[in-house]
Amino acid sequence: MKHTIEQIFAESIEVKQGTLKKNLPQIIAAAELIISAFKNGHKLFFCGNGGSAADSQHIAAEFVGRFQKERKAWPAIALTTDSSALTALGNDYSFDIVFSRQLQALGQKGDVLIAISTSGSSKNVLEAVKQAKSMGMKSIGVTGGKGGHLATLSDIAIIAASPKTARIQESHLVIFHTLCELVENSLT
Repeated sequence: MKHTIEQIFAESIEVKQGTLKKNLPQIIAAAELIISAFKNGHKLFFCGNGGSAADSQHIAAEFVGRFQKERKAWPAIALTTDSSALTALGNDYSFDIVFSRQLQALGQKGDVLIAISTSGSSKNVLEAVKQAKSMGMKSIGVTGGKGGHLATLSDIAIIAASPKTARIQESHLVIFHTLCELVENSLT
């Protein structure tokens, strides 16, 4: 067990270092985009499935509540939280539109979407990015592996340097916490 634990930690550290090296300009651009949106009275939306849905909720809460500093609340919405909307849209239309339809109702030009998919191929996440584009919103795609279609469809693509879901998700959390800290440092 000791060897396995050490191996997991070493791999996680290596992936995070590779992710940083590969994505530093994109992380800066993402932070600047979020800062600009908040300064101009716009909202930040999140979407993702499974663990990425949990990340959406977690990071939206960091922006609405606080990350490390006491400050005013910022408008951040996880499109993964309204079970009535998710189930009605999934049932009445298709699971593919559960995020794009909510974005159509709640978003506006100048808002920002953070679309999360470890594979970069989640249809409902891709549909949300397409919806954002059609509304004049910017999108930040956060993915892993080779990036999938999400990397090419997003305005800014941040790609974790691993094909393994667990390592991708661990890197995503560091990316999100980094964005929170950069935004707080800039706006408070």
